[in-house]
Parts: sequence; structure tokens; C-alpha cells
Amino acid sequence: MPEWLVLTLAMVAACAVVVVITLVRARRAPEDEDPDETPDVIEYMTMWIGVVYAIVLGLAIAGVWEARSVAQDHVQAEAQALHEISERVRAYPPDVRDRIRADVNTYVGHVVTTEWKAMADHGDVTDRGTELLGRVRADVTDYQPKNDFEAQSYQPLLDQVAAADQARNARADSTGSTMPGVVWFGLLIGAVITIGMVFALQIRRTARELVLAGMFSALIAFLLFLIWDFDSPYSRGVAATAEPFLHLFPHAGG
Repeated sequence: MPEWLVLTLAMVAACAVVVVITLVRARRAPEDEDPDETPDVIEYMTMWIGVVYAIVLGLAIAGVWEARSVAQDHVQAEAQALHEISERVRAYPPDVRDRIRADVNTYVGHVVTTEWKAMADHGDVTDRGTELLGRVRADVTDYQPKNDFEAQSYQPLLDQVAAADQARNARADSTGSTMPGVVWFGLLIGAVITIGMVFALQIRRTARELVLAGMFSALIAFLLFLIWDFDSPYSRGVAATAEPFLHLFPHAGG
């Protein structure tokens, strides 16, 4: 059974149970029962709906912000690993050192110019970027150290290549949206219910109440927009940036 069908059945069942119990109780209630002696149910429900929805919004904002921060950490880790490769090859002969540094610079230049745009537009890294990083890996792994000094640098260089590749894979996995569709469904339905409860309280048309209702609705819209903006770490307003690459490789931007 699909998950969306399970969710729909669960929500319908919950509503049906509440409605049935309420109707049954109303029919069996004594004729002299005074409903004025009980608390205002609508105000009580409105309070708890607002509290629950505020918690859900807070968790959603924290989740997408954390995903955005992690995405930026992947970029920092990848840039730092590539920078370490460029610096540590100084122990190698000039021709090998220059070739590795040139391939690293070519890869970084591709990331900050071409691949970053592809991540924003299509939500994925490029095959060309994978090919260029593979070339850097081949440069490092295929070289045979000629002395002990070069041999001491060989394994750390391999570790940095592996770290760069791991960070790139993590960056590729972070390009899409982080919020599942079912969560968005809950957020939007919750917003409709929460704002709808304002009308259930039968607000009057005084300026004060209209202003408060408008501000309340605008706040919810702003928070939902904030979640949507953070939801795709590399492609929207407050997105992770390629700044770590540009900081460690100043000429990569062209």
C-alpha cells in the first residue's frame, strides 16, 4: 500500500472517530446538560493547533538550515582537500608538480564556473567534473616516488584525493531538496488549518483585529517561504556558495 494512501486513510480515520464520538455523545447527553459549564472548546483547540504547528515549523526550519550548513561544510572540505594536494606536491619533481597543480586548478575552475550553475539549474553535478577529478586522482596514484622524501608525501596525497572525492560525492547528494513531499503537505495543510481557526473565532472587523490577523497570516507565509528557500542548499536565495574554492584558489573564477 502506498505511503500517501496510508497517510490519507489515517487522517480520515482520525477525523471520523472524533466526529462519530462527538455525535454519539451529543445524542446520549441528558436534556438538562448545560454546555456553558464547559470551557470554550474552540479557543482550546485553536491554542493547541497553534502550539503544535509552531513546533512543526520550528523543526522544519532547523532541519533545512542544518542541511544548508552541512552542504557548505562539504564544499569547504572539498576545497581544503584540493588545496592540500596542490601544496603537498611540492615534494615532487617540477614537471609532475606542475601537472598535478594544473589539473587541480582546471577542476576547481570547472566547479566554480560550470558545475555550480548546473547544480543550481539541474540539481546535479557534471560528468566533466567527475572526469577532471579522476584525472587528478590518476596523476597522484600513477606517480612512483623516486626517494624516501617523495614516498613520505605519497600516502598523505592519496588521503587528500580520497577526501576530495568523498566531499564531492556528499556535495552531489546534497543538491536536491531536503524536505520530503509529505512534510510539505503537512506544512501547507497546517497553515490552512491554523489560519482557518482565526475565522472560527469569528473575529470582528475592528482595525486592531484585522491588523493582527493579517500579520499572523503574513508571518506564516514568511516562515514557509524561509523553509522553501533553505530547502535546496545550492540553488536558492540563502544557498551554500563556492566561496571556499575562490578563497583557496583565487584565480579559479576566471
